[in-house]
Amino acid sequence: MPLPPARLLPLPLPLYLLALAVFAMGTSEFMLAGLLPDLARDLGVSVGAAGALTSAFAVGMVIGAPLMAVLARGWSGRAGLLGFVLVFLAAHVVGAVTTSFPVLLLSRFVAALANAGFLALALTSATAMVAADRKARALAVLLGGTTVATVAGVPGGALLGSLAGWRAAFWAVAALCVPAALGVLWGVPGGGRGERTSLRGEFRVLRAPRLVRVMVLAALVNAATFGAFTFLAPVVTGPAGLSAPWVSVALVLFGAGSFAGVTLAGRFADRHADRLLAVGGPLLLVGWLALAALADRPAALLALLLVQGALSFALGGTLIARILYEATGAPALAGAYATAALNVGAVAGPLLAAPVLVRPTGPFLLSAGLVAAALAVGVVSGSRPGGPASRC
Repeated sequence: MPLPPARLLPLPLPLYLLALAVFAMGTSEFMLAGLLPDLARDLGVSVGAAGALTSAFAVGMVIGAPLMAVLARGWSGRAGLLGFVLVFLAAHVVGAVTTSFPVLLLSRFVAALANAGFLALALTSATAMVAADRKARALAVLLGGTTVATVAGVPGGALLGSLAGWRAAFWAVAALCVPAALGVLWGVPGGGRGERTSLRGEFRVLRAPRLVRVMVLAALVNAATFGAFTFLAPVVTGPAGLSAPWVSVALVLFGAGSFAGVTLAGRFADRHADRLLAVGGPLLLVGWLALAALADRPAALLALLLVQGALSFALGGTLIARILYEATGAPALAGAYATAALNVGAVAGPLLAAPVLVRPTGPFLLSAGLVAAALAVGVVSGSRPGGPASRC
């Protein structure tokens, strides 16, 4: 009896357990927005000072991906992933029990380093678990953990914090890491990574124009996404004229769209990446402009947020897959390159959007400008990235 094509076979269960860890880490990254007032009051600091916890995590994510990938370069995939999960778990246990704000601040930075290192290794481990023409599908499952965190994890963490205190949310994130660690032990190969390239050779790959181009595109698209996502609340309660509870509805709709977008990228990015980028890029640009123009119409605003979430993450997921295809000559650092590109965008987007908040829809216009810049980079650079992801 002939075997079914590889693309029809089920994805390995350990991949979903890696996604569970990504879900826990994504929940941890975003849940503080709903916990800061209670946390600040408990630890005796101002809400503004408590906001440094978010900055510490962002900084740790940006520098953590390449740094942790280099440090873990000689480890097996299993050892590296398990180590990062356990460090992340321990950081949340420390955060849950400490009464010192500086200790909590340090634990957030350490957690971010572990998060970045885990994601860098998980991206390459996930694609190694499947056939070459299923990389985007594997990445969709993995990154689905982040999108589900925005839909369920972040509101759930905020609700748990309101019911049982902010420390309960930290304990919940730590608990989610336990099955993820067991999944790493059970399903990720424990041997070495095979033939190793030199560290200098891996960094040399970073100079490849096609890889740099895709990383720039990913950073720009992600900056547009997070620049708008971070400042949805002033639009919902301002031009749209909705009450505060509708902010959660808007965030959930954007998160639901992002999950659909990641799923779409996983289904088509391996074979039709160019079409996804060629169609999705201009639609994303038009969508941000439409949001800026229609922000005072609640029905249009909420519908467009769902669409923009889908488009943003469909393009982002496709670009991550292409970074990994282009960085095959850097097996240890390929995931770090993808993670760094995403986190540069995630940090830069809100920083660029904050000054234009003099107008509530300013971040939408900024996001449109960032996507336009990405389209310009794609047009000017001209050549298509190679590898399976660019086959139509």
